[in-house]
Amino acid sequence: MNSRTLRDRARRLRREMTDAERRLWSRLRKRQVLECGFRRQFQLGTYIVDFVCLERCLVVEVDGGRHAEQEDYDRARTDWLEQQGYRVLRFWNDAVLTETDAVIASIAEALNSGS
Repeated sequence: MNSRTLRDRARRLRREMTDAERRLWSRLRKRQVLECGFRRQFQLGTYIVDFVCLERCLVVEVDGGRHAEQEDYDRARTDWLEQQGYRVLRFWNDAVLTETDAVIASIAEALNSGS
């Protein structure tokens, strides 16, 4: 996929966020978690990640049911991100929607441990 196609796809994903992604973004945006900045639907290499804190090299992924069907792809993607120096946290949509505070606490813990 070329750079322009990825950029267009990232824009579309930002417009069409899932309910879980919207909920998490409302808590991550504007440096609300440990004053760390996050970007959403951001291109890293040939991948688009749900959320990333570039300053702390932390990627946060919100997974829906389709991710259970693409475990090999997700594993390869995570391996590549880790080779680039990123830590990857994954949360199921349900956890983001029903246990938002616990998800934010896990993200804060990861941000603290990486500084």
